[in-house]
Amino acid sequence: MGDNSNNKKQVSETKGNLSWWQLSLLGVAGTIGTGYFLGSALAIQVGGPSVLFTFVLAALGTYCVFNALAGMTAAAPEQGSFRSYAKKAYGKWAGFSSGWGYFSSELLIMGSQLTALSLFTRFWFPAIPMWVFASVYALLGLLIIVIGTKLFDPLQTTAAIIKLSAILMFIGLGAAGLFGWLSGGIKPNAPLRLSEIFPNGITGTWAALLFSFYAFGGVEVMGLMAIRLKQPKEAPKSGRIMITVLAVIYVTSLFLVLTLAPWQSYGTKKSPFIQALATYELPFIPHLFNGVLIIAGFSTMVASLYAVTTMLVTLAQDKDAPSLFGRKVKERFPIYAYGFNAVLLGISILTALLLPDTIYESITTAAGLMLLYNWSFILITSGKLLKLTTFGQIKRYGGLTLILLAVTGTLFHKTGRPGFWISFLFIACIGLLTLYMQKKVWTADRPKRTKPDRKLIQKLKSNKYRFPGRVKKIKP
Repeated sequence: MGDNSNNKKQVSETKGNLSWWQLSLLGVAGTIGTGYFLGSALAIQVGGPSVLFTFVLAALGTYCVFNALAGMTAAAPEQGSFRSYAKKAYGKWAGFSSGWGYFSSELLIMGSQLTALSLFTRFWFPAIPMWVFASVYALLGLLIIVIGTKLFDPLQTTAAIIKLSAILMFIGLGAAGLFGWLSGGIKPNAPLRLSEIFPNGITGTWAALLFSFYAFGGVEVMGLMAIRLKQPKEAPKSGRIMITVLAVIYVTSLFLVLTLAPWQSYGTKKSPFIQALATYELPFIPHLFNGVLIIAGFSTMVASLYAVTTMLVTLAQDKDAPSLFGRKVKERFPIYAYGFNAVLLGISILTALLLPDTIYESITTAAGLMLLYNWSFILITSGKLLKLTTFGQIKRYGGLTLILLAVTGTLFHKTGRPGFWISFLFIACIGLLTLYMQKKVWTADRPKRTKPDRKLIQKLKSNKYRFPGRVKKIKP
């Protein structure tokens, strides 16, 4: 994101490094995090065993979003991905609101991750307040960002391997418990009757859909990495494999969670995966697994901190944020953007101190909603830039429908309502700020701002590649 020549240069420099299966693996490892390890407990709490269905629906909705983003990337790679496409399709206001919407969603996700990390650590130290742990993890995360990619990249690679190993370890142990190969534990009992599968009715299942979507959060970032594929046209294939693998892992492990112990026994203060194994005679496994969850959660928190810092710098460079945030020390470190995000982290910690009993549920709901707002923008943008086949339109509107169901479902449960209003407040602030910029700052540039980027559309139109089953031709 920035000027056009820079974008082209950056795209040419990064393109051609990855095979489709490598991107799929990175997507699987990068998506699994606290949104699943702890956020799934919220889904179980409100939806019961029916979460198995909501995770399948969330996987379908996620595929629709990635499919739309991959289609635009395959036809015309852009360094700024979804934000650049929104800006090209609808003008400056769309890029502005999309960028700040993504910044806000990552900010809330970061707060949710800090809270989850604190809850995981209290498994060992229950008497210590959450804000103490949140402060420690925030300081460590800020330190890693200061050091830079020398520590950040190896941390993410190692954490990705650990996350995959942890969830595969749970599936192995859960299967052993299911077949009676482990000592202790509760007699496994799979919910089979309709009343057992939908204990809170349709509204409970409806409310659980948001938390199922939240577990897939992060796939939109894969659109940023898709420009590094050797063959950009393989982006849709990579996405299909990635989301299929995630769906299989999620549904399989959740089935074991719901079979090894009654769904009512799972609370939101501990990971359901630890609670499921707690009754077996495995003295070290829960502690080992908890350590893995902390490492995994910390890596995703650092990634979110890196994302919000990078996005703020990008917004400043594109004149969508105060230019101060774009300044760097020795042309490397964005000191002002870093400082601003450090203040926001401090506010998150203060919130955890004031609202220790409800903060995770509220922030996770708001983070999930902001994420879905951003995803809906991706689907809307794809309809503007690309002429879709009938099946492509079905996928686009199907994805938007599932997102709408997830958003409205939060109103049917007391856990979701505070988070809904938090997300509404963020959207209202972004909307008012966009309106102010439109009236006061961008007025002289109105013709350019309101028209879509015809140059990009012509580029898409002249591209020989046609997105299979999705793109027929470009709108004139």
